[in-house]
Formats: sequence, C-alpha cells, structure tokens
Amino acid sequence: MSSATTSSKHMAPIRACTVSRDVQNFDLLIEDMEMELGESWGDLTFPSALKYLDQNEARSLEFIAIALDDDDEANLSMVETVILRANTLNIRVLLIAEELGPTALHRLLRLGASDFVPYPLPEGALHDAIKRLRQPTIDVANISPQSRLQPMANQTMGSVYAVQPLAGGSGATTFAVNLAWEIANSGKTAPTVCLLDFDLQTGSIATYLDLARTEKVYELLSNTAVMDRDFFMNTLQTFNDKLKVLTAAADMLPLDLITPDDIERVLTMARANFDVVIVDMPGTVVQWTETVLNEADSYFTTMELDMRSAQNALRLIRALKAEDLPLSKLRYVLNRAPKFTDLSGKARAKRMAESLDIEFELMLPDGTTQVTHANDHGLPLAEISPKNPLLKEIRKLAASIAASNRDESRAAA
Repeated sequence: MSSATTSSKHMAPIRACTVSRDVQNFDLLIEDMEMELGESWGDLTFPSALKYLDQNEARSLEFIAIALDDDDEANLSMVETVILRANTLNIRVLLIAEELGPTALHRLLRLGASDFVPYPLPEGALHDAIKRLRQPTIDVANISPQSRLQPMANQTMGSVYAVQPLAGGSGATTFAVNLAWEIANSGKTAPTVCLLDFDLQTGSIATYLDLARTEKVYELLSNTAVMDRDFFMNTLQTFNDKLKVLTAAADMLPLDLITPDDIERVLTMARANFDVVIVDMPGTVVQWTETVLNEADSYFTTMELDMRSAQNALRLIRALKAEDLPLSKLRYVLNRAPKFTDLSGKARAKRMAESLDIEFELMLPDGTTQVTHANDHGLPLAEISPKNPLLKEIRKLAASIAASNRDESRAAA
C-alpha cells in the first residue's frame, strides 16, 4: 500500500484507491487489496480524495473503493461528492459497507456507485467485485433482458405465477411456499422451481423454510444491471435439494429500492433457468407490480370472507381497469373458505363473488393450527401434516401447473 498523494518513478503506478475515514478500520479490505493489486493501490481520506481526483495522476485509476460504516451516515454529503467527481472522470466506484443502513446504501448506489460488497468481506467477494468492475461498461437501458441472457437463449423460458394478499393474514405466503414445494415434488419429472420473495420489508419465506437472510440478496437487487447467471444462482438458497429460493434481505428495504427494470431482469433470469417461478408479492401495490402482472401467467390474489377483503379486491380491480392492465390474469383465491356443510357461509361467498363480479377459482379450507406449526418450524405443510385439507387443494393446483409445464415442454421439443 502506498499514499496516493505521493509518487515516484520507482513506485508501481496507482491503479486503485481506498477512500475512508481511516482505512485501518477495515483491515480485511487492506489484506484483500494487497492480494489483488500488490503495491499498485493507495489510501485516501474523503477530503484528500477530492484533491487527488483533481490531479492528472487520478486519470489512470481503474476504480476507487469507498469504505463506510454506520458512523459515516451523518456525513454522506462528502461521500456523495467523491462519487460524483469519480463519475465525471469515468472512474468506477465500489462501495464497501459495514452496518450502513439500506436507505443510505440505496442513495449512494443510485447516485452512481457501480457495485457493493458488505463488510466484513466474504471470501473472494472483493476479487469478484473487481472482476465485474473491469468488464466493459454497457448501456443497459438499450439492451433487452433477453439479450443479457444470451447463453440461455435456446432454452424454453419458464412460467411465472405470482401471489399477492388482498388483506393481511390471508395466507398468501403460506400459499406461495407450499405451492412451490408441491410443484417441485410432483413426480419424477417434476419441473424445476424457483421461489422469489419480493416482499422487501416483511417477507417471511426465509422463516417459513428456515433459511438464512443474507447480504447477497441486497447485493443482487441493487446490482441487477451487472447480474449474470452465476451471480443470480449463487444468491439463491436451496431447500431440501429440490427448491431454489431468493429470500428477502436481512434488513427492511425501501419499496422503491428496485425499479421495474430490476424486476424484469430478475424475472427473466429466473425464467431462463427454471421451469416454474413462484413470486411472493408484498401486500402493497408498488411501481413494479405492473411488471410482475405483465410477466405472470397467472396472478393469484388471496382473500377471506370479510368486508376488508371485498373492499380491497374492488380497489385493485378499479386500479387495474384505470391503467388498462390485464385484469384477466387475476385468479381469486378464497382462504378459510366455508366447509361443504356450511350453507350459510357458502351463500355469503357466492354473494361476495357476485357483488365483485368475480369468480373464486380456488376455495382453500382452513388449515387449522397445523399451518402455524409448520411455518414456525420452517417446514412445508407436507412435512408436518401430509393429509391436511388445505394441502390437498394446493396439491391439486400444483399437479395442474406441473402437467401444463410438461405439455409445454413436449410442444417445444
């Protein structure tokens, strides 16, 4: 390591710099920079970085690695100035962040930082990030998601099924998790399945399947423009060797963290690598809800036999009609539906459907406390109670989707 503000003809040219309050606070970063660049890097504080970037020597920099922790959140204006100055010189910016809030990270990435790596640095993370930074810059706005997936271009794209609750506690995540698991276990020729948790703030798929929430998820969602197949697949976790899962991130993220373009890239990548993609949506309608709706083969909306569900269904229908969106893709799911012998409840369900001018395509019975027990233990319902009446109905839908997928595969062949 050398000071970036001094130079000598005997010293190796400076190819990169770290920028921080004190680089000694990031000892793992020092070790990895030396491993990657030897003596061809320097360290700067934020004020000295601005001075150095005004010098001619800075034009030869490949990138700067800005190292931050939670103590830097109070002084982000200086960090932003460094990023903007580096961007004007076409110098790539890598963020190294330790316990920095997601809002602050989102702000810096949108400002022009090229990539992000959490600290402490995972093994090989800096090497991979530098490799991505050294790839030629491309205008991603003018490149379709399909063209970025060129290695998979000859592969049949998978189907997408989204699930969104129309009221809290209506069982959307339980439905999504168990539907994905049942499709993945629908026989010897079962489709490959990927389950995506797009509920950025309260997503609970990780809890329902006892999976870890990792920083990789945030790294993926904030860098979809540089995402390739390896990046995507390494972010997914595997449940019981059959189901691939993208969990929600470790922290609550802003709902505007991802854009419609980000969602389209993730869905396209998932469809290119899996036969069936199940998406668990947030209860809130966001700017990229339209993207998922357009991509989905079917868009399941879960509700209950109560006034709040009816009113929210009416609001959603009106919103989709106002934007001329494909209302025909909605599939209405009535959870905790009346039992066969509950004539009064069945009459109420019929009146609700008629008043909303919809049809309940799925009537899911109450799974009782066995559902809560399965979710709390991080297991699909089939592992806890294989004869549960709720599971039987989900299994029928899963078998139908799997059969449809097999028919499409034969037709494509």
